[in-house]
Amino acid sequence: MQNQTSPLILTFGVADPIGAVGVHADLGVFAALGCQGLAVTTALLIGDSAKVEDQQHVEPDWVADQARAVLEDAQVAAFKIGALDSLEHISSIAEVVSDYPDAPLILDPFGSQLPPLGEETDFEELLTVLRQLLVPQSTLLMLSQVELGHIAETWRDLANGETMADDAQHLIDLGCEYVLVTGTPAGTSRAESGLRANTLYGDGGIVRHDRWQHLPGPFLGSGCTLSAAITAYMAQGIEAPRAVQLAQQYTHGALQHARRFGMGKLVPDHFHALHAQAASLRDAPLTAPLGKPTASSTNRTNRTKQ
Repeated sequence: MQNQTSPLILTFGVADPIGAVGVHADLGVFAALGCQGLAVTTALLIGDSAKVEDQQHVEPDWVADQARAVLEDAQVAAFKIGALDSLEHISSIAEVVSDYPDAPLILDPFGSQLPPLGEETDFEELLTVLRQLLVPQSTLLMLSQVELGHIAETWRDLANGETMADDAQHLIDLGCEYVLVTGTPAGTSRAESGLRANTLYGDGGIVRHDRWQHLPGPFLGSGCTLSAAITAYMAQGIEAPRAVQLAQQYTHGALQHARRFGMGKLVPDHFHALHAQAASLRDAPLTAPLGKPTASSTNRTNRTKQ
């Protein structure tokens, strides 16, 4: 018996029966990349690979208690926070992670797979609380260009003429170290029409800008896969720019090998490298186990004795 040696990551998110998003997807990515995942469930989803029909939120005190119990027992190397649609959850999680400022925190707070917000939740207020409580604690915030525009509306008028870079810098000025904006157009030329870009901003501007061939899909959980992979690499001590590069490569492979579970969307294959290795071993010719002679070696031994 030995103590845990692979990095431990605590993730906050929904429980998805399909395992394409939320904590189940995170745990798969962490394991595929050599980490051990620990999970705090914020909501239970009812849905399949086509759509989510409903969800049941976990009480905010239960969310905090799940995390506290784990953190009192084990030392984590990183945190990941997934999709959030509850003011109380944002507040509870922000209070928990504030006690661990040295661990990288990857924030991926938007989830298109979640049901629409209830009438009791004001979207602008949700974004404001998110910006005030969790963004300043984040090592890396991941969101799309549209989502960046939504959160920017909480501090400015869209007619002011600010650019995507200006909005990212504002969030970095709040305390977030990096902002990764995903799924932006790679260019305006016809040759670039099939490409998509992910842009990582740091203090002062663009840190890296990666262009990828757009895969047709449709996919369920591609963003969750990317943010979980970034978390796994950063939990191993890799700096954010390099972690983003490696995570994009891993996610692209997971999407290339995505599988359709039913009649809905394609689900990324988090263990695509392992599955390829297993298939290679399965198709390889059989060899004799170590320590056991083959028939030919036995015959040679008998002839020598004669």
